Amino acid sequence: MTGSSGSSRPGRERRGARPSTRPRRRGEPLAASWDPEQPESRARPDASHLRRRAALAVLVVLLLVLTGVVLARTLLPGGDTTDVRSPAAAAEVGPVVGEAPTGGDYADVNIPTAELPVGGAFPVSGKGTWRVVPGSTPQVGQGRPYTYTVEIEDGTTPAEGDQAFVTAVDATLDDPRSWAGSGQIALRRIDAGEVPDFRISLTSQLTTRAQCGYQIRYEASCWKSDIGRVLINGSRWVRGAGAFEGQLGLYRQYAINHEVGHVFRNQHVPCAENGVLAPVMMQQSFGVSNDYLAQLTDDTPQGAQIPRDGKVCRPNAWPFPTGGPAPR
Repeated sequence: MTGSSGSSRPGRERRGARPSTRPRRRGEPLAASWDPEQPESRARPDASHLRRRAALAVLVVLLLVLTGVVLARTLLPGGDTTDVRSPAAAAEVGPVVGEAPTGGDYADVNIPTAELPVGGAFPVSGKGTWRVVPGSTPQVGQGRPYTYTVEIEDGTTPAEGDQAFVTAVDATLDDPRSWAGSGQIALRRIDAGEVPDFRISLTSQLTTRAQCGYQIRYEASCWKSDIGRVLINGSRWVRGAGAFEGQLGLYRQYAINHEVGHVFRNQHVPCAENGVLAPVMMQQSFGVSNDYLAQLTDDTPQGAQIPRDGKVCRPNAWPFPTGGPAPR
C-alpha cells in the first residue's frame, strides 16, 4: 500500500527519505549510531577505531590491577619479602626450621646417656695390631718421668688422619690442666723403636670390645695393664658421649685423661657434689648421674661403689680444671 508523506505515521519515515531535522523531543528514544540498512563499509566502525578502544580497555584493566597490588602491599601485613640471609630480618618472622629443645636432665635415670650418639662412620674392625705414629715431644711437668707412644690400629684409617689423633693426644697431655699439672709426674712422647711406659692407641670398635670386655652393653675405652696399652674406642672417638651434649672435642680430652688416669692407678669415682664439675675418673662416657651409673654397674662392678644419692655432675675433661692441683 502506498500513500503520500502527509499520510505516513508520526515518527516514521519512508525508505530512502532524508532524515528529519526536527529537534528530538524529551522522552524520545536515542537514535542509533548507525543505520542497519546502510552499506557495511559505512555502517560499522573501522578497524583502527576498534583497536584503539581495545587498547584503552586493556590499559584500564592494568591500571586497576596495579592499584590493587599497591593497596595490598600498603594495607596488608607481610607484604614485603624477607631476605632469609639477613639474621635481623629472619628474626622478625621466625626461623624456617626450628632447633630441637636443648639440654637433658641427667638426674632422670631413664635417659640412656650411655648409648652411642648418632654421627659419622667409625672403624668397626681392625687387625688387632698397631702402628706407631712417628714423632716425639719435649717433656712436660715435673716429677717421676713417664714416656708414651701414640698408635693407630692396623687396618683402620681415621677419617681425620693419623696426625690429627696424635695432635689431640699431645695437646691434651701437655695442658697444665692434665696429669702433668699435678707437679708429681712428667710426660714425654717418644718415637718408634723405643719402649714406652704406656701406649695410647686408637682402636676399632670390635677390637676394643675384645680387649676391654663388653659386659656393660655400651661402648667404652679402657686401660689394659697387661699389655701396657690405653685403648681409645674408635666409635667413641668419632661419636662422643651423650652427657657431653655434642662437645666432641671436650669428650676426646676426657677420654684421654680418664684412661691415662688409670695408668697412674686412679680408680673410678662417683659424682661428689650435685651440680659441680664431674671428677675426671667418673665414668662420664656412660653418664654424669650417680643414680644412672649405679643402675648400669650394679651387676658389673667397675672398681667403685656408686651411691644412689641423686647427685648429678656437669661433664668435665680435666683432672685439674684450674690448671694445677688444688691447694691443701
